[in-house]
Order: sequence, then structure tokens, then C-alpha cells
Amino acid sequence: MTKNKVNTFILSGSLVNKCLIALPDISDFRFATSVIYIFEHGKNGSTGLVINKPCSVAFNQVLSQQGIQNKNSLNLERTKVLWGGPVEQIRGFILHGNDYTGFETTKITEKVSLTATVDVLSDLAKGEGPKDFLLALGKTHWDEGQLELEISANLWFVMDVDDDFLFHCPAAFKWKKGLSKIGIDPLMLSLEQGSV
Repeated sequence: MTKNKVNTFILSGSLVNKCLIALPDISDFRFATSVIYIFEHGKNGSTGLVINKPCSVAFNQVLSQQGIQNKNSLNLERTKVLWGGPVEQIRGFILHGNDYTGFETTKITEKVSLTATVDVLSDLAKGEGPKDFLLALGKTHWDEGQLELEISANLWFVMDVDDDFLFHCPAAFKWKKGLSKIGIDPLMLSLEQGSV
């Protein structure tokens, strides 16, 4: 299956609840081997979270910066905080299952929601937050039509998302796992990139 066949069908529909998988020749080094979950796509452009790049900030540091004490019996200090993208990098975005609704939770699908207010952190610290979640600092954003152009230029593969991949696949494996889910062998992709 060629790159164009993978991507062409998706350009006519919404990219919400899809993942972008970076191709090796993407020009912006920050997004090399990135997997980005898209939660907004429309007239205001496209917005998403990088879901496979842990940053140096610990979860307990995020709680401490918000004046929240971790009282959760779950081991939140082992939870990876992700680099969500270069926009609003000091703001936290929590992608989570629909078993939780906060003050300003946005429902993305029947199974996935997004909360970007501090109440979700307080609830997680008390053990009352969502069961499945990802915390990302910052987000990615494209102006209207910009992402579609990048997909047409073969900078991104597009894949459907399932809960297991989103919340349970370790960040370090998401890029290769995402490629394999759409039938792409990363080794063959590298060979294609090297051919003349």
C-alpha cells in the first residue's frame, strides 16, 4: 500500500479521534517519530496532543506546582507526563475516558474526553479521577487547511484510534505500533526513504 493510498481517503472527512503518525522525512525535528491525537478539526484549524513523547517533568511536580498534595494510593509519581506540543506548553491537557466529567470537560467521542482545568488533577490526586488518562503539557495546532496540506505532502500517516492504543500502549512503542496497525513496516519505510 502506498503512502498516498493510506492518506487520500481521510482528507474528505473529520480528523477528530484520529492519530497522525510522522513519516521519517518530516522537516520539523520536534515531531520526528511523533504520534499525535487530534481532538479538534474544523474551520478553526486542527488541534491535537503528542501522545508518545515523555518530558522531563514528573507528575508529582505538576501537582505540586498547582498546590495539590498527592493522596492517591495509585502510583501517580510513575505516571509519565508527555510533551503535547509547542503551543501553550505551560498548560496541562488531560485526555481521558468518559468515566469522568469535570467542570469543563469536552466530550470528544463516546469513549474519550478532554479536560484542561485543574479540577481533574485534584480529583486524580484524591483517587477520584478517570481510570485511563494521559497528561500532556502543551498542544499542537494547525491553521485551517494546513494539516490537510501536510498529509497530502506525505508528512503524516493517519490512523483510526482505539482505547487500548491510546491509553495502554507505552509511549516508547506507539510510533512503531501505530505504523504496524496501518500495515506499514518501519524497516520498509526507512528503505523507501533511502531509495532514489
